This record gives sequence, C-alpha cells and structure tokens, in this order.
Amino acid sequence: MFDSLSSKLQGAFKNLRGLGKISEDNISEALREVRMALLEADVNFKVAKEFLARVKEKSLGEEVLTSVQPGQQIVKIINDELVTLLGDTNAKLETGGNPTCIMMVGLHGAGKTTSSGKLAKLIKKQGRQPLLVAADVYRPAAMDQLETLGQQVDVPVLALKGEKDVQKIARAAMEEARAQACNVLIFDTAGRLQIDEDLVQELVDLKGLIKPQEILLVLDAATGQEAVSVATHFDGALGITGSILTKLDGDARGGAALSLKSVTGRPIKFVGVGEKLDEFEAFHPERMAGRILGMGDVVSLVEKAAEAIEEDEAARMEEKLRKGEFSLEDFLEQMRAMKKLGPLENIVGMLPGGDAALKDADLDKGQAELRRMEALICAMTPKERRQPNILNASRRRRIAAGTGVKVAELNSMLNKFFQMQQMMKKMGKMQKMMAKMGGGDLGGLGGLMGR
Repeated sequence: MFDSLSSKLQGAFKNLRGLGKISEDNISEALREVRMALLEADVNFKVAKEFLARVKEKSLGEEVLTSVQPGQQIVKIINDELVTLLGDTNAKLETGGNPTCIMMVGLHGAGKTTSSGKLAKLIKKQGRQPLLVAADVYRPAAMDQLETLGQQVDVPVLALKGEKDVQKIARAAMEEARAQACNVLIFDTAGRLQIDEDLVQELVDLKGLIKPQEILLVLDAATGQEAVSVATHFDGALGITGSILTKLDGDARGGAALSLKSVTGRPIKFVGVGEKLDEFEAFHPERMAGRILGMGDVVSLVEKAAEAIEEDEAARMEEKLRKGEFSLEDFLEQMRAMKKLGPLENIVGMLPGGDAALKDADLDKGQAELRRMEALICAMTPKERRQPNILNASRRRRIAAGTGVKVAELNSMLNKFFQMQQMMKKMGKMQKMMAKMGGGDLGGLGGLMGR
C-alpha cells in the first residue's frame, strides 16, 4: 500500500542524510520533497503542513545543529513524528462490560461484514467467546455472508432473517449471549453508499440500547481523503472509539492511514492486510512507520513466526540441522510452516531494506519454485522422504513423472538439499569444536538457526 510513498520518502532521505550543516534554507529544500511525497499519497493538506512544521522546528533545534550527523538526526525526527501522526502506541480493544458490545459501522462496501468475522476470530484466539450479530436488516446477503464467516471461524451467529427491527435483534442478541455464555457481541450494522439521516439515527438508537464499549469505523484504505470525511461524520454522530482500515494489501496511496488519527483524534485499532480471515492484525504505529521508511518490521515478523512455529518444534529442527539429520520430510514441514507467514512479498517487506529488495526480486518465480519443490517431495513415499539416499534412478523417474517435471529438475532440487545438509553438518561440528575450546556457540549462530 505504501510503496509509492515509501520510495519517495527514501529518495528524500538521501538528500537529508547528506546534510553536513543545517540551515533554514537547506532544511526547507530537503523537506519540500517530503511534502510532495505526503501530498501525492493523498495525506490531508492541513495534516501534512502541521507535520512538516513540527519536523522543521525540531530540525533547527540546538541538539540537531550540534549533532555529529545532523542529517541522520533529521531522519530520526521524521520517524518519530510519523509515529506520532499514526497514533503513538497500539490502541487496545476495550473489553469492559458484561458482555462487551462492539458496533461495526461504516459505508456499504468498506468491508464491515468480513472485518466482523476476522475480529471474531482474533477475539476467540485471545480466549474470549464472541457472538456475531447480523444487524444489517436491508441486505439479506450480508446475513448469509456473516453466517458463512461464523462457520469458518467456529463462532455462533445470530441472524433473524425477515426481522426489520434492529432493536429487537439487539435484545435477542443479549439473550442469546447469556444462553451461549458469550462475553463479546459484535454487531455487523447496515451501511449505505453515502451517509444519510436514517442510517445515522438507526445507529444512534442502537448505541443507546446496547451501550457499546467500542464503536469501530470500518474504512476502505483506497478511499483516500473521502475516508477522513466519512470518519469525521461518523465520529460527530456516534463518537467512534477507533477505526479499522481494510485492503491495506492493495495499491491505495496511504493518505487515509496517515490522516485519520490527526483529523479525528481516534486511533486506528486494526488493519486488514489480505482477504484470508487470519490476515487481520492490531495496528502498531511504530511498526507501520518503520515499514513506510524502509526500516522493516522485524517485530511483527517474529510474532508471525512464533504463531506459525511451535518453540519445541523449532528446537527439534535445530537439533536435526546441527546433527545433519534434517530430512526431506522435515524440509516439507518447514516449507508449510513458512507458508503460514503469508506471501513472500509480505515477509520480505517486513525486513529492513526489504522494499528495495522487492524491486529486484522475482518473487513469483520463487513462489512457483517452492510449489514445485513441495509437489516433488509430496510425490515421494514416507520412507523416501526420511531417507533420500535411497532415491535411485528408477525412483527418481517415477517421482518426476508423477509431478510432470523432468528428472533433471528433481536431481537439481535433491543436489541443493544434499549440499545444505552437508553444510549444516559441518557447522554443527564447528560449533562443537568451538564449545570444547571455550568459544561458546559461534557468536549466537544457534539463535540464527531457530533458538
């Protein structure tokens, strides 16, 4: 989503880092590029102006003027101000009340129903018992969609089809929550193509009845400045507690994300980063700032890895690698675990300098190669996976024919695997030798291998 903005800002930073002496003239010149990058990203004009004024004021401060590397200091100031613009810290979901009531509001097509299902899955993972409430009485398809999502995330859904009174649905939801011991109610409310009085009044009445702890405005990140206008209207009418930005994996310019907190005073609480139900995450301003500025987001990557790979499993794999006992079956498990982290471009994008690497990398080719490797290993018998040394010519022909590739491609994959196996075995021996000599573990090599 932030590709264009990130690229332009990093271009501006090259000039900033090169500044030896700081003056009002050269700061103004350097920040002009930052200003253009923000405006082209559809950031609210007033927000961009105030942002640059704060950066300029701090850049001309005594600490920066006397700094050994003033250009680097200014880049840090921009990073800090970007974090402040995005919201300072991760805003937690308010879970008080018995039960906790959450209203999902927004315009038609913003992604309220899908986000309701994603939020229910996330809340359930945290150990709470959610109930999805179909409160959109104008679109029967929305009720059907919510029921389908409920089945997918294994969460109960209250959908009173044919009932047009939202108040009755809300009362029934309270009773259903008590009957099923649910402690979080997520109300998927109706939307419109544009804000109108009937929509707002219906939401105000619902708010008065259920007294929600959270009113989350769901916004499509691609709507740009319109998202800020919509947020202002909903906040004025309902007093929203936060927002959810959807389609952050798309080609939106990012202006909404950078403007929302400043304009409304309400934090972005969650972001949708893909179509799958687990592609939904809490919004961390400091991590997002790091991504925008090309510094990566290693913390989020580590968290994803921790969810995908069990600690005991990682330790077992490390031991196998060290002993050179890593088999094709283990390799297959690791590939499947990596797939849980998401598409390769998302993983690379979280690494420092990852955005620059993405420009030169052919990730589609890499993904296709991983799929072929997985198919080749799956075509083997369990014994062949555990003991790849038994793969003679006839077995290799059978596997290649079963996956529709040439034997040479299978041979190439196996050769790479055997080379990796030998390399890991040598590293294990070196580590043992260093340990005997009192040299520890090669400066933390074990940590890089999964510990």
